[in-house]
Amino acid sequence: MAGRSGYPLCAARSGNCGASEEHRDEQTADRHPGLRRGVGVRAGHLPRPADGVDDKTVEAVGKVSEALEWVERARGHLYSFHQEMGHADLILGEAADALEDAGHPEVAVRLRKGLIGCNVLDGRWTFQVVEEFDDGYYASFRHHERSVRDQLMAGRRHVYESEMKDREIDPARSDQRRRPSGDGSTG
Repeated sequence: MAGRSGYPLCAARSGNCGASEEHRDEQTADRHPGLRRGVGVRAGHLPRPADGVDDKTVEAVGKVSEALEWVERARGHLYSFHQEMGHADLILGEAADALEDAGHPEVAVRLRKGLIGCNVLDGRWTFQVVEEFDDGYYASFRHHERSVRDQLMAGRRHVYESEMKDREIDPARSDQRRRPSGDGSTG
């Protein structure tokens, strides 16, 4: 039976093909010495879910974390918006000065009174939009994502990706190492 991304499900977790947990642990140990399921994250090791966590839970928690990653991207765009709007306002101020120097003071005054330094939203400059987002929705989302991971994955991050790497790594290839070179371990 295929699991995530079309790869066979791990028998010990899925219960689909009858392989024992010991068999799966032996396979993992053969490919990745010193790594055992259920052992906490150690320096240089990829995260593993706690014993008894099934594929559906790993995938669902992974989706919660992926959603947070998209919120992080959106937050980056919000900060870009904040900086770009501030930059545009400064350039518009320079444009008003240049218009005044060019003999068009009435146009410069109109820009200064009608646009420069104005709120982008009701009562808010962009820094206030960023702060409200950070203190509200963003903080709440981060709290809930961490709470889900703490409850279901013993706080471990990127378990879904770690298992994907396990499936796709070829220990015979030096460019597909489980951990960075120079951490004192092999593989």
